[in-house]
Amino acid sequence: MIGKLEMVVLDAADITGLSAFYQALAGWSEVSVEDDWITLGTPDGWQVAFQLAPDHRAPQWPGQSQPQQAHLDLRVPDLEAGSTRAVSLGATLQQRNEGWHTLADPAGHPFDLCLSADVTGVALMGVMLDCPDANRLARFYSAVLGKPLTYEADGVAMIGEDGAQPILFQQVAGYSAPRWPDPAHPQQVHLDIEVDDLDTGEAAVLALGAVRQPGEGRFFRVFTDPAGKPFCLTVQPS
Repeated sequence: MIGKLEMVVLDAADITGLSAFYQALAGWSEVSVEDDWITLGTPDGWQVAFQLAPDHRAPQWPGQSQPQQAHLDLRVPDLEAGSTRAVSLGATLQQRNEGWHTLADPAGHPFDLCLSADVTGVALMGVMLDCPDANRLARFYSAVLGKPLTYEADGVAMIGEDGAQPILFQQVAGYSAPRWPDPAHPQQVHLDIEVDDLDTGEAAVLALGAVRQPGEGRFFRVFTDPAGKPFCLTVQPS
């Protein structure tokens, strides 16, 4: 284990509106609010943040001409009721399936509502990362986060136990990677991973196949994973 998952971050031009959407839909609460960043917490310990990207280009789902790069899986006890409520709050219904509905939030990020009789409201099951090789990316993040590989099948994988902030991976034909920081090929979503020391964490993720990217501050550094997706190593302010 190199670090722990701190938060999942979605880019948006209107972070206040996107934050309000997820607060209303899922009952998440504000942890911190800044001019360019809003962090929400879920009842079961996830943190989901919204990062200001004034030139944000919304995904065009499905397809890889302007890909989603990642999406959230949310559990609901009733698909029709959940979808109807999401649409009333500003989401757009994309596709219906028997066990899940795909919608886009007000910033255009796709998310899935998944049928589950075990929940009473809306629960965040996990974050799904698109990639060209699900097995390879799963093993990379398993090593980074210390989460075990708990599911693997043809083109899909999961690390972490259900209920313990799992990360999922789906193999996408013709996968188109972000070209960070090019706004024409946006990251859309990224992970913040907290480490004890940035230098030590950097050496460890580079050894696993990450690539250092421009962009850093006193408490963070930017990298891309083997699928070309940006992620940040962070440390807590001292």
